[in-house]
Amino acid sequence: MSASPLTPLDYIAEGYWQDFLAGRPIAGGIAYETELHNCALDESLESLQRIDTLLSQVRRDMMKGGIWDEATLLVDEHYRNFMVFLAFYAGRVLAQQWQNKPHWYGQFELRKRYPELSLITDDFYQHMAVGYDDNNALPLFFPLEPIGLRLFGNIDRPFEAVQGGQAASGLYQAVSARLPDLSDQASNPDTLSYLKTESATHNKTQSIRSTTDSSTTISTSQPASHYEASEDVPVNNEFDDVNIVSANIERPSAATTVSKSLVSTAPRQPELQIKPELTKVESPVIKPKSFVKTPPTPELFTQLLIELDEIEVPQTAGVTEYQQACKVLDQFEQHIAKQDKPRSQVVFSDNHIAAKNKALLALEAAAEAGNTAAMLRFAMYELLGEGLTADDEEAKKSGVEWVKQAASKNDSRAQRLLSKLYYQGVGVSQDIDSGKYWLEQAADNGHTEAANLVRQWEQAQALITTQKQEQSNTKRYQLLFGAVILIALMILIVV
Repeated sequence: MSASPLTPLDYIAEGYWQDFLAGRPIAGGIAYETELHNCALDESLESLQRIDTLLSQVRRDMMKGGIWDEATLLVDEHYRNFMVFLAFYAGRVLAQQWQNKPHWYGQFELRKRYPELSLITDDFYQHMAVGYDDNNALPLFFPLEPIGLRLFGNIDRPFEAVQGGQAASGLYQAVSARLPDLSDQASNPDTLSYLKTESATHNKTQSIRSTTDSSTTISTSQPASHYEASEDVPVNNEFDDVNIVSANIERPSAATTVSKSLVSTAPRQPELQIKPELTKVESPVIKPKSFVKTPPTPELFTQLLIELDEIEVPQTAGVTEYQQACKVLDQFEQHIAKQDKPRSQVVFSDNHIAAKNKALLALEAAAEAGNTAAMLRFAMYELLGEGLTADDEEAKKSGVEWVKQAASKNDSRAQRLLSKLYYQGVGVSQDIDSGKYWLEQAADNGHTEAANLVRQWEQAQALITTQKQEQSNTKRYQLLFGAVILIALMILIVV
């Protein structure tokens, strides 16, 4: 069967990629272009993890700068191009995994080829998708959905996928969920041969890693994450009996950015005149499916740790104790963040556990002295079941009480966290009204994200009220019109 003709988006996608590799400006401009080059976009799955980290940083930057407003940013061409470029790149990575060429479809092509899709015309995240075969056998991928969720998603702004369910929380997760499934290839001799080769290589690699890791106290296995920026935080002498040694991780650098035949020094071609060769590979090699990685720490608490660093709330007590405890606990968090398993499965030595408990005691002392940051961090460990309270139920009650105490002291971070606990039913019974109350309190105390959510909620309520009023007025007009008609008929009968 002949390959499908190229679509306008196919040309644009290739043009974006060619321009990016050659260092040429993308038409209309693109936000965070330097940061994208620093992500070392080598078309690997690992590069999507680096992009997800960048998206989280962009979200924090926008919140900190007071510009975290979805509607406003979608009007800005620089941010739209940024998101569209990432979507095109995610499509390239997935195509690389399938050993096939991507075909991009805009809403016109999507409605024509996939009439069963329920597309919303003015939804930015649904206006483009990518496919990988000519028979429509593989599911479409809408990469703008996980990008939007990463940048603007929250409990009050869910992102529902076009094809059903919740959108993935990041590009790495979204692409990993669409990797080739080897179960359908078991009868293919070429595939079996490939798997044997991969298995032998994997075993050899594991043997080398085992030898290397035996000399380290605690091994790590994940590529760079946003925690690694502070990896060398010194430990206060009071806690120097903890010494977490991290194995060296080979990280891709910006200097290793793709050296492929796609890079061209030729003059830029006119718009839509780039005609890349998109011939289909005859015998694709199916690569083993990677497992979707679940972050070891719930995002609820990951965001709290970020806010404790970035949102300053003046403290009058327990400052020294809090800072000393955090120097130790931060090292534990950095190590946990690098794991490919839940926090509860990360094992530490007795010496490390003793050092952690000593830091938790210092944190509790700072909290009891009235330090709200210490209250929140101590509450996090209690709610995670990693604090000083042995019983799980009592630990959750303790954690919630510490959050409430900090919230009562007008700490906006605590008020925002408490609103999430009520919205999600974590440690408390789910209570939407209480969640809304504490969200508004956080907004009143200057919490940027909370203020934006409250404003969006008020706008939605205003629209609903207006709609109800219009419906009520329409009903009145209909009744009045009916009455006029009735009176006219009566007059005609009498006359």
